[in-house]
Amino acid sequence: MKKNFIVVAAGLGLAQLALPATKALAQTRDTTTRDLNTVVVTATRSPKTLKEIGRAVTVISAEQIKQSQGKTLPQLLNLVPGLMFSGVTNAPGQATEVYLRGASAGNTLILIDGFPVNDAQSIAGNYDLNSIAMDQIDHIEILKGSGSTLYGSDAVAGVINIITRHAQGKGVKAAVQLNGGSYNTFRESADINGMVNQTGIAVNVSNTDSRGFSAAAPPSGNTLPFDNDGFYQRSISANISQYVSSAFTLKGNLQLSRNTGDLDFDAFTDDKDDTYKRTFMFAGLGAAWTLPAGSLLVNASQNNVWSDYNNLPSDNFNTASASQNLGRVSNIEAVFNYTFDKNWSITSGADYKYYNTIQHSAYRTDGYNPPPSSVYGSSNITSVYTSLFFKAGIFHIETGARYNHHNTYGDNFTYTINPSVYVFDRLKVFGTIASAYKAPTLYQLYAAPYGNSALKPEKTTASYEAGFEWEVIKKVLTFNTAFYQRKIKDAITTDSKFVYQNINRQNDKGFESELGFKKDKLTASAYMTYVVGKQTNAAGVEVNNLYRRPKNTYGANASYQVLPTFVVGLDYKYMGDRQDQDFNSPPYPAIVDLKHYNLLNAHLQWQATKKLMLFTDLNNILNKTYIEWYGYSTRKINFMSGLKYQFN
Repeated sequence: MKKNFIVVAAGLGLAQLALPATKALAQTRDTTTRDLNTVVVTATRSPKTLKEIGRAVTVISAEQIKQSQGKTLPQLLNLVPGLMFSGVTNAPGQATEVYLRGASAGNTLILIDGFPVNDAQSIAGNYDLNSIAMDQIDHIEILKGSGSTLYGSDAVAGVINIITRHAQGKGVKAAVQLNGGSYNTFRESADINGMVNQTGIAVNVSNTDSRGFSAAAPPSGNTLPFDNDGFYQRSISANISQYVSSAFTLKGNLQLSRNTGDLDFDAFTDDKDDTYKRTFMFAGLGAAWTLPAGSLLVNASQNNVWSDYNNLPSDNFNTASASQNLGRVSNIEAVFNYTFDKNWSITSGADYKYYNTIQHSAYRTDGYNPPPSSVYGSSNITSVYTSLFFKAGIFHIETGARYNHHNTYGDNFTYTINPSVYVFDRLKVFGTIASAYKAPTLYQLYAAPYGNSALKPEKTTASYEAGFEWEVIKKVLTFNTAFYQRKIKDAITTDSKFVYQNINRQNDKGFESELGFKKDKLTASAYMTYVVGKQTNAAGVEVNNLYRRPKNTYGANASYQVLPTFVVGLDYKYMGDRQDQDFNSPPYPAIVDLKHYNLLNAHLQWQATKKLMLFTDLNNILNKTYIEWYGYSTRKINFMSGLKYQFN
């Protein structure tokens, strides 16, 4: 299978302008022990400590990302309890699907520097995080639970905010990084970072090449070798900030990434000449005003995705196909934060989002040659929202509402009620009652003959959550757990003629728990998650439809500082039994069972000198054989080693 994948992300992003110190605070925080004094922005769109907000938030710090340079972004996020990236150990560069708390693809909103990003030409609208190189990320904030009141469509299960590297410190510094590992995989990157007068500059360029391995798994009894499916990525990230005055700042980032690669024809089916190219372009510009008792942010962004797939008719019944797709999303928003007094504060905003797609495709095989097809479509959403925050002593509560107007289905509303208490200077107990929604995608609305312009949004009528975070021993031992339930009506699926309809209900529930420990040179954590879900159609028939998602997941992570300059880390994950769909077997699809598996990985990092850092990642060190997707290959024992040199 061959892959040509183009990713361009150009972003002039404004993420944390409301709180310049947020990034520094997140950098020093270790995610395995929850410091409830950590300041985050994503949960409330305003700077607040974790003890003040009644939500489950995880921060992946800059230090943790520094220790994960042998991983891809989906592989790193796959270690977060409750967050699953299906397909992360398939062949390099293959598509992955994010399932946060069991929710289906497209129900987790992705932000880059606070800006929403979508793939307007895809079926579910979900953004491919393979487009973002690890070298370009500073830290990540993950909000679990409904976020639609503050963020709108797609924030059904939560929000992942990826904050890219920004200028740090006076003067300009430069660094290079070289990686190499299994499957003939090599990555090189270089960056410059620093302040020049009142201008901040952070630029990173990276290049990844991998020969890979066959994406499709050879079927039992196969005697012909499958070819390797490679992956290649070229990317650039640039963040520019201009501090015009103490009260006014302009910020932007630019990300360009070109990915090319190989594809296979289907599960268990090789293809020698199936390739794709994709281009992701994200561009944004932001301005922030600091007010005497608040702030005003104004952001504008453009997010484009181009895809070019091409399969030559040399095999598989002389099948030939080609498609060229473009999806565009334009977004403009204003966010106002104001503190009335020590008890009351407010966050209000308005945004407008425009979606557009143009798609052309052609397909033929032996005995079947339909005419080419095209899709043209656009939609827009206008929203206003407000969220009121109150705190008094140990008690905190956030209440908010959002009004949305969509040009095809009309109006819908969402709300949030989120009380919490913080007692004994170490225990936070919280609960949430909220609603959420996901607007129909352009493909679901307009892709003939499957599209349906009369679709309504998928409505999460009730999203419940209750839990606590407990610092059992201050700065040493923490324990947190959360229970959740989602009830969705008007779920979008296809009918017997494969036309999209609002005919199903979806109910999901589960819990997640995590124990964290940090003492002297040892940092460790262990977690478990549980999720189940059922979809009910118009006839009342229930189906367990959380395909590729296990009921039970367990994991553990540990890091030990053997020497002041040498760190050893381990991470373990158990994936329980799952089900997948086999679209090539009756009753089309047939349901197949996937067995549980265990993965153990190791990380070694040595700060050889003040300027030179060396690392090695060893993955699947038990060399387990397992399946993530039915009919597709996964990685055997593999490694990635590298070095990073800081010039000044």
